[in-house]
Amino acid sequence: MSFMKGDLLTKTRKLVKGLARAEPVWLKAMEQAPPATFPRAEGKVQKISLPEDVYVQKFFRRHPESKHEDAIKIAGYNPPPARLFGLRVLELKEQGVSEEQAISVADMEYRAEKKARKKAYAQLKKVCRLQGNRIPPNPYPSAIKEIQAEEKRFVHARFFNRDILQLCEKLKEQRKAEMVGEREGSWEREGGWYD
Repeated sequence: MSFMKGDLLTKTRKLVKGLARAEPVWLKAMEQAPPATFPRAEGKVQKISLPEDVYVQKFFRRHPESKHEDAIKIAGYNPPPARLFGLRVLELKEQGVSEEQAISVADMEYRAEKKARKKAYAQLKKVCRLQGNRIPPNPYPSAIKEIQAEEKRFVHARFFNRDILQLCEKLKEQRKAEMVGEREGSWEREGGWYD
């Protein structure tokens, strides 16, 4: 039915009218109460843009490292720092501050917050060392370090899991056999041993 235009109801009507299909039980009920039709987007779907998107782009130009350090957490409730930066600039502009000053103030606030996070974790580590406790993980890790922490067990398994080590040994033996086979083949092509 994919070659015909229309929705399920019109396609089924055409098939029943053309005697290509028996009339289904649900057809009369569907004709009396047809399903809702939704308007289709004409052409390309328009990109959603928010008022702060301009300032988010400016933030990433000023802080390119932030793309990796302050990644967007889909399951998180807190917006990423770039979005907060853009919202703060808009808030300051509504209060009558010029755009340049609003950007510099929001940038200063971002840098101060980042510095405060580092300082707080440094103090936490210092207190733990003084008390003799184990140092807790960083509550504000970078996205790269979070990914590395997730992958750590797989990397560890690569060197210590027996099954993986056996698989690696088999692969090494296969490569060795292929190399030997290639060498022997090259000797035969060159004419073999010299007398």
